Amino acid sequence: MATEKETGRARDSKPKMNQEEYEEELYLLHAELVKLQYWIKEKGLKVVVVFEGRDAAGKGGAIKRFTDRVSPRVFRVVALPAPTEREKSEWFAQRYVPHFPAAGEVVLFDRSWYNRAGVERVMEFCTQEQYETFLKYTPIFERAIADSGIILIKYWFEISMEEQERRFKARIKDPRKTWKLSPMDLESYHRWYEYSRARDAMFAATHNKHAPWHIVRSDDKKRARLNCISHFLSQFPYEEVDRDKVKLGKRLLNGEYDDRASIADYPFIKERF
Repeated sequence: MATEKETGRARDSKPKMNQEEYEEELYLLHAELVKLQYWIKEKGLKVVVVFEGRDAAGKGGAIKRFTDRVSPRVFRVVALPAPTEREKSEWFAQRYVPHFPAAGEVVLFDRSWYNRAGVERVMEFCTQEQYETFLKYTPIFERAIADSGIILIKYWFEISMEEQERRFKARIKDPRKTWKLSPMDLESYHRWYEYSRARDAMFAATHNKHAPWHIVRSDDKKRARLNCISHFLSQFPYEEVDRDKVKLGKRLLNGEYDDRASIADYPFIKERF
């Protein structure tokens, strides 16, 4: 019998996670991500992680928690702006391939070539022929990615209609978040079911054994972040890499030098806090 987790039909029934519990769990997961980072570097793995989902579903927040405690030289985030007129004429994946990882790197795409199956499809930024070509050839493209030795992991952040509305309203009221609300966000709000149909067609065409979709329930941002990181870690048979223990040692103090007085005459910023 399929469980609620397997079918995905059940709504989140757990209470919102409190901050203390969240921080404790996140600390443990961050420690595991650091272990994974060393292992990926040692093995020379190449990893691509695609983050997709509805607007305001929490993709950016999840990516930030992925990268908080790891090296930006190993975990790279790629968030491309809207395409130029020239780029609109390119092959659907052409803008993204140059950002693919070399050995020992993880690239996190904050949106990806799947723009064609979502916003471009719904907003008619591409032709029907371009859209159908995308659905036809994306599985072949992703098979080539896998065959080249790149590990491809795809996440879809799923948010309820009610929670998306709440987050949009919060963005309108909070001056720190107004930059997150774009005209495309408003269109996604108005066209909820068009985006649902586009999502379902995308899943049907591009969910396969070598590049499956993994859906993250994201009405509770804290649980979504923890669940996504935990799942990501589970995709690798990693183990702790032996490293030399770090010793601070002693400073080389050969003679006295007043290194505070030497910069005293330069302008310091005003200390308001």
